[in-house]
Formats: sequence, C-alpha cells, structure tokens
Amino acid sequence: MADGPLGRATSLVDVLNRAGILDPRRVPALSLALARWGPTVAAPYTASAISHPTRAAVIDDDGDVSFFRLDRDSTATAMGLHRRGLRRGDDLGVACRNHREFVEVTIAAAKAGLGVVYLNTSFGAPQLNEVLARESVAGLVVDSELLGLVDVDAFAGPIVVTDLAATPTVGPSDLPVRTVALGDVRDHGPLRLPLRPSLPVPPILLTSGTTGTPKGARRSTSGVDTTAAAGLFSRIPYRHDDVVAITSPLFHAWGLAQLGLAAALGCTASVSRRFDAEDTLRRVETDGATVLAVVPAILQRLLASPRLADSDLSAVRIVASSGSALPVPVVEEWHERVAVNLYNLYGSTEVGQASLATPAELADEPATAGRVLDGSVVAILDESGAEVPPGESGRIFVGNASQFDHYTGGGGKEIVDGLMSSGDVGHLRDDGLLFVTGRADDMIVSGGENVFPQEVEDLLLAHPEIDDAAVVGVDDESLGQRLVAHVVLSEGSSLTGEQVRRHVSASLARHKTPRDVYVVDELPRTATGKLRRRDLAS
Repeated sequence: MADGPLGRATSLVDVLNRAGILDPRRVPALSLALARWGPTVAAPYTASAISHPTRAAVIDDDGDVSFFRLDRDSTATAMGLHRRGLRRGDDLGVACRNHREFVEVTIAAAKAGLGVVYLNTSFGAPQLNEVLARESVAGLVVDSELLGLVDVDAFAGPIVVTDLAATPTVGPSDLPVRTVALGDVRDHGPLRLPLRPSLPVPPILLTSGTTGTPKGARRSTSGVDTTAAAGLFSRIPYRHDDVVAITSPLFHAWGLAQLGLAAALGCTASVSRRFDAEDTLRRVETDGATVLAVVPAILQRLLASPRLADSDLSAVRIVASSGSALPVPVVEEWHERVAVNLYNLYGSTEVGQASLATPAELADEPATAGRVLDGSVVAILDESGAEVPPGESGRIFVGNASQFDHYTGGGGKEIVDGLMSSGDVGHLRDDGLLFVTGRADDMIVSGGENVFPQEVEDLLLAHPEIDDAAVVGVDDESLGQRLVAHVVLSEGSSLTGEQVRRHVSASLARHKTPRDVYVVDELPRTATGKLRRRDLAS
C-alpha cells in the first residue's frame, strides 16, 4: 500500500471497493448494524440481512439458510441465552461441527455480549471436560452426537444441544435433565435484547495440541479484524458474490477466519459436518463455489481422490490454504492437474497472519511462504535476538494487531522488541520472499547434523506411489537420534522400505536418509490436518 496516512486510507478504500464491501446498498445497512451490535461479527450478518435478505448465508448438509433468517434466529438465540442465566462477559463453550447452528450461535454470542471458547470436536471426554473446567466456561453449546462426552453432572452451567437433525434417534424430549435443545432456547427468550451495542469480547481459540494438551489462546480482537482482513483482501481477490467452501473446522483459526471474511463481504459460506474428498468435490460443483478454503492435508486428499479427474472446478478462482506447511509436491501437482489458483497463508493461532504466497509466487517458488502482508512485520532473528542478514536462516518473529494476548492458563510466546516468536525457523530473501524451513521443535539432530523433516517429507511426497509421509527422530545410541519415515502408499503400490530409502538417498545427503521406513494405513493428524509427530516418535 502507499506510504503515509492518506495514501494508506486511499489504498484501503480501493481494496474494500474492489471486494464489494463499499457497495452503495451495503454501506447504509452496515452503518445501522454497527450502531445496533457494535464492532462485532454480528454486524455484517445484520447488514446482509438488510441489504440482501434472501441471499443464502450458509449452505450446509441440510440445505441453505438466508441472511434474514440467520439474523432473526441468532437474535432470538441471544435472548434465550440471557434467559438461561448467561450474562455479558461470560464465556460460552461451543463444541459444534460445521453447520448453520455453529454460525447462528457464534452470531448470537456476539449479540449477547458473550465470549466464545471454540472446542475441538475430536476431543475425547477427558480432554473436553478438562478444557471446560480450565477455561471457566459458563455455558455450553454442544452437538447432539457429542453430548455423551460431557460430564453433565459436573458442569454447572446451562447446556444447549444443537444439530438434532444429525442424530435422528434423539429429540428434544430425549435430552438429559439440565439440557435443552437450541430450538427451545430460541423460542423462549424475552421479547427483545437491550438496545445496547455489544463490545467485542475476545474469543478463545485452542492451539492444535500437537506437542501436548491444547492451550487456550485469548485473542486480542473479536469479530473481523479490519486490518488483517484488508491485508488479505489486498492480496486475495475475494468478491462480495463469492461462494466460499470452507472445508477445515470452523472451530479452528483458519476456518473461523474464512467465515469472518465471508461475513464481511456478505457472501455465502458452504460447509459440511465432516470432510469427505468425494463429497467436497461434488459440493464445490453443485454449490457453485468460487473460493475453496483448505488445509494442506485436505489438498492432499483431494488430489488422491479418483473423482478429481471428472470434477469441474473451473468456477473456483481461489484456493486458500493455511494451517500447516504446504508441501512442494502438493503445490506442483495442484497447479499441474487443477489450476494455478493456490494461495498459501503463513501464520498461527498465536501470531496471527504473517505472509501470503500468491499463485504466481508459488508457480515460481513452490516452497515459499510468500511476502509479508500489509499490517504485519516479519523478522528473522538469531539466538541472541539480533536480526540476521537476508538469506541467512534464523528464528521467525512476527508482529501485527491480530496476534494473541496470552495463554489462558498463563504464559505466552517469546517476545523480542514487540515481535512474537512463531516457533518456526526460516529465512527472508533479498526480494522479500519468506521461506519456512520447519518447526524449531521438530528439528532432528542426527550424528551431529541438523535435519528438518519437511525437506525429507517433500521428497517422499514427490514419489508417485506415496500419498502421505512423515519423518520423525527417535533415540539412537550411536547417532543421538536416527530418522524414521512413516509412509502411506498409493492404492496397489508394492513399494518397499528399501526402495523408499534409495529414493531419498539419491537426492539428499546421507544424514537425511531415514534409517527405518514403516508403511502405515494413515498418519495421526489433528482435526485440522496437522501431524501428531509425538504419536509417531513414541
């Protein structure tokens, strides 16, 4: 963007105008909505309900729901939550899969002045109840199929059950004592909410938990961060008439960010309770999706799907990926087989968004994390905290307005001169492109040599008979650690471990060649597609 306050303001107006946010029909509606609900995620939904009430706000497994209905239902739900004893400033736990009622409750919480603790739907009962207690959750909204995980007797607050359609054997009359269906909450609220705009209550997002128990990360902003959104809009050509297919969980930072961007634009979000590659490809076609939001593991599964060859994805202008490292072979295969439409965002729950690689940048440099986004700062520092020269590897530190404040249990990330550690290692080139070598915690020291798994994994994934791969370090008496590869073979492959080792040794140094290779049916991943390396190294 242009330098100086006036230049930056002009550039921001241009960006928002191109995206359609400043549409003459929408600006007055947004002004009214902001006056009613304050600068929360509720405001853009209400604005859309005013400016284009019949447009689909959400398409899910059960059909579509309009902006008008979603706005009306979320207001009723907000009123019902107050009636159930929740008060402004309380935190509401949400354990829901991707469907319209997740969106309704998120909007309702903003209208009611509640914070939200987004809970991982893949939690087991011990994890779920531990987080509920640790985060002092005052009320819980939970899908009917997950209700059995909740210790109803131990949880003191109201429990609201959603998505009864997904559990046909359970109706409102079948729910345990002290629980209530969302429909009943919606239908039995007071006549109206107080005419007082809500102040943004920062949500709590849980970390991925790949290195231990998930931590609660209290974000510094609520709703849509306009600086962060403008940075993305300036690099990714989102439009107000897009249909955004969100395949990653909405409880995850990337899925929630895509929902927020769709809300800001007034476009349609397409979601499904569970990810299935074949169903996703079908839905992209039938829903007319123009934006596909993914994590790298989902891209891999789409590429492995036999249905991909027969799918018409020509309407998809944008494939937006984030959440973990994007393997080079995946970039190259997507560009070759589908289209050069892949955008890769680098960031995390803690540091927010840092950089973005455009399709053109990925076509030239498939390994890049792109250029630093407007509103963010990235620096590469050595162990003493000093900045290293361009091209030299070091620790990646990020600064912006959307990073988290602290972990709810105490503590935070390392801060140097106002910049926060991402936990990754990488380098910045003279031309401004960022390259991420890998997680500092994942580095393997084998025979005195440093090895980052990502380089070896990218090479393995480039093999035509390997669908997925993970490399970890295990204890070794002579080497300190030795490399072990876990690979998922393509259907019908008879590739042997020795052939895998030879494939690596033909391209990489000896200390980067796995000593052991295990063929497995699947790799342990979180709900957001991140590898659980600890499960492989144990």
